[in-house]
Amino acid sequence: MDERLAELLLDYCLEAGPGDEILLEAETPALPLLRALFPAALDRGAYLHALLAYPGQTRALLERGGAWLDAPPEGLRALYGRAHKFLRVLSAENPFELSGLPPQALRRHRLGHRALAEERLKKRWALTLYPTPGYAAQAGMSTEDFLALYRKALFLDQDPLLRWRALSAFQEELIARLSRAKTLRVQAPGTDLTLRVEGRTWINSDGRRNMPSGEVFTGPWEDSAEGEVRFNLPLLVQGVRVRGAWLRFKEGRVVAAGAQEGEEVFLALLETDEGARRLGEVGIGTNYGIDRPTGLVLLDEKIGGSLHLALGNSYPETGGKNRSALHLDLVLDLRPGGAVYLDGVLFQENGRFV
Repeated sequence: MDERLAELLLDYCLEAGPGDEILLEAETPALPLLRALFPAALDRGAYLHALLAYPGQTRALLERGGAWLDAPPEGLRALYGRAHKFLRVLSAENPFELSGLPPQALRRHRLGHRALAEERLKKRWALTLYPTPGYAAQAGMSTEDFLALYRKALFLDQDPLLRWRALSAFQEELIARLSRAKTLRVQAPGTDLTLRVEGRTWINSDGRRNMPSGEVFTGPWEDSAEGEVRFNLPLLVQGVRVRGAWLRFKEGRVVAAGAQEGEEVFLALLETDEGARRLGEVGIGTNYGIDRPTGLVLLDEKIGGSLHLALGNSYPETGGKNRSALHLDLVLDLRPGGAVYLDGVLFQENGRFV
């Protein structure tokens, strides 16, 4: 799998070519992928700078980093400034490694290193996941079953380039409909939320940034969210599982929130900065190769028949103007019974487009 994934990342996601300097950020469990990526990058005339962390390194930084939490070292800034393209590989040995840390340290680090995230967004970037046993355990699956699901999500058992291009064309058709809409309304058990999307740009996320992908998204008007949403899929935040999260909006701002599990961490994220209480993104999942939730947002937000909302920072290319050090995706699976309306007209029902 590693060689095929490396080719997909370099040729499709990053379009690596002569002279490209690519900064790879990963943890050491992704070494097999690095062994495939480095020579493949050289074959394309590119160079891969590997920034590897050992399992537990981030926890050590958050516990003992002191002033380094407030600003990244100059060497790291230089690497970001020099790189032409970025590849982040989520590859945690233990996804719960950060559990028990005080939210203040995580907030401090997020704010202090915000400039690096902004630098990355200015350039070509891609995000993927390496299927570690830790992620399989988080998903409640055997390592073998999780690997099979992941291959399916990537379309690696088919002609991946052909399949991703076909999905891209399908999503363009959806965008043609979404771009004409002024309002988007989502209804599901415990959810009735309306957003204004008129004039905003819908983005075709066809695997070139997230791999796997399969979504269309935009930045809603910052003052438009009205109503309540209850998310039926869990997520892992800073090593803590958040389940049953809900939000109530008025004039675009979160005025009440909670969660059945992990509430303290969830509510602390809303205090990151002023922008953390407003939406930066609404996205609609289209990847029907991901047929079950995993607790991994990178996968779950792409489930065909899901909708996700992100608190915090907008992607500038959507026209969204919300700025925050936070970008927190929360996923609502609409397949059990939910609907999306565009200007009052049914667009999706029970996870299927109509």
